[in-house]
Formats: sequence, structure tokens, C-alpha cells
Amino acid sequence: MIQVLDSHAVFIYLEKEPGYEKVSDIFSRSAETGKNLFMTAVNWGEIYYITKREKGEAIAEDVMKILDSFPIEVVDVDKHLAKQAGRYKAEKKMSYADCFAAALAKMKKAELITGDKEFKEVEGEIKVLWL
Repeated sequence: MIQVLDSHAVFIYLEKEPGYEKVSDIFSRSAETGKNLFMTAVNWGEIYYITKREKGEAIAEDVMKILDSFPIEVVDVDKHLAKQAGRYKAEKKMSYADCFAAALAKMKKAELITGDKEFKEVEGEIKVLWL
């Protein structure tokens, strides 16, 4: 099964919050099988800006280096992805960044990994692995 990460899942892992073990297992399994996880560039940037705002630039840079070592393929945003994210934003009560994660999961027919309750808005359209 193809899996897409929301930034929330990454923060659960980085901050060792409840659900950490599940995310750790997902990363390990992905590395062992050679099957990358996916994340949009928007969600990758979200991790950077939140970390920088809360902990400073040096820690944000360190976090991005750690993230780059994980089996995650960062997907650039094209018009098709942006349009699907725009559809979600127009119709659902979700942050714009979350709309990109949901759009990528929909386009790849993938499972979205998150603990963010905003994704209940699209749970009928995409498969969600709740943390």
C-alpha cells in the first residue's frame, strides 16, 4: 500500500508523542522494503516553518537534515495536485496544507498517515491511518 505522510505524523515522531512507535515502525518498514513514503513539498515546508517558528532556524535546519535521511519522497506541486487541494479547500474545513496531503493521497490512491482530526473531513474519500 502506498502511504502519504501529513506533517502531523512527522511531528508525532520527532516529538515522541503518543503514536510515535507506530510512525517509527512505518519508517522502519519503508526503509526495509525500499518503498518510499510520500509527502508534498507544501507539507515538507510546513514542518520547516513550524519548527523554525517554535525552536529557531538552527534546529529547523537540523530537523530537515534528519527528514532528508528518512525514506520519504517529497512530491512537487503541479497544477493537478494544486487543483485537487483547491477543491478540498473550497469544500472542506481544512487547512490549505492539509488539503495538499489529502489531495496527494487521493491522487496516488494511498493511505494517509496522520493524527490530525481535520482529516475526518475527507475520510470518506481517502483511506486514513489514524495515529
